[in-house]
Amino acid sequence: MKIIITATNHKIDQPFNPRFGRADYFMLFDSDTQEWEACSNPAARARGGAGPQAVQLIAEKGADIVVSGRYGPKAFSALQSAGIKAYIARDGTVSGVLQQFLDDQLEQVSAATGPEMHAGGQ
Repeated sequence: MKIIITATNHKIDQPFNPRFGRADYFMLFDSDTQEWEACSNPAARARGGAGPQAVQLIAEKGADIVVSGRYGPKAFSALQSAGIKAYIARDGTVSGVLQQFLDDQLEQVSAATGPEMHAGGQ
């Protein structure tokens, strides 16, 4: 299983980023290999459509699960279309958020968790 956690930088011991589409990095954890991969998010500075652009990137990486702090309507719709399950975390380091997920402490969401936001606002 491949799990994406939104991040502020490329280190797992740093705080996770509660923004989905505008997260600076996506940290990909592969549960089969126990390895991490840092993926820079080119949509972080997009003028619009950051959520769907971010979904395209993580889908190309083979993600099954994404953990973030909020999902706008377009991002959530794109996640559903890609078959990627979305979970909500409140705070913690990237590695801590992964542990919360593995310990079944995070809520899976079934709808967008916030309104659409535009450049710089998400």
